[in-house]
Amino acid sequence: MIWSGMIIYWANDAYVQFPDWFYEKAHLSFRLAEGMSYHFILMWFFAINGFCYVSYTIFSGEWRELVPGRDALKQAFQVVLHDLGIRKEPLPPAKFNAAQQIAYTGVVLMGLGSLLSGLAIYRPVQLSFLTQLFGGYPNARLIHFLLTVGYVGFFGMHVAQVIRAGWNNFKAMVTGHE
Repeated sequence: MIWSGMIIYWANDAYVQFPDWFYEKAHLSFRLAEGMSYHFILMWFFAINGFCYVSYTIFSGEWRELVPGRDALKQAFQVVLHDLGIRKEPLPPAKFNAAQQIAYTGVVLMGLGSLLSGLAIYRPVQLSFLTQLFGGYPNARLIHFLLTVGYVGFFGMHVAQVIRAGWNNFKAMVTGHE
């Protein structure tokens, strides 16, 4: 999705920020229709995957472990202090700590925001109520872009945390078995 989004973003001359050779080597120049086609097709996979994930967490009851509680911000701060090595006491045992609950719930909400803001900028006339909900086309586009930056940040932090936790944790995440 990010790749096709980059094609869309850089198809507009107003957003040209690098030398021409960069766009030629990355095959990004002037492919708006192709970028939009790929982005729209991939959006369906994104939406269906999100729907299946949310449905699974609801029907399996796993949402109880994923949705942050009242003290989640305070507990997440303690997790950050622990991860930075400032707090030495071990964290309370739980399948997901408060920082993970906030991050995973947040990324689901970001997915909904991306889907809605993407529809608002894909069809701003037909879905004008949605576009106006985001404060107009430029704001919807900015929100869509910032959510993408948020995904990259989430992914980077997630990979760093998995590496920090060790190979067995990574293996358990991929296979579902400890």
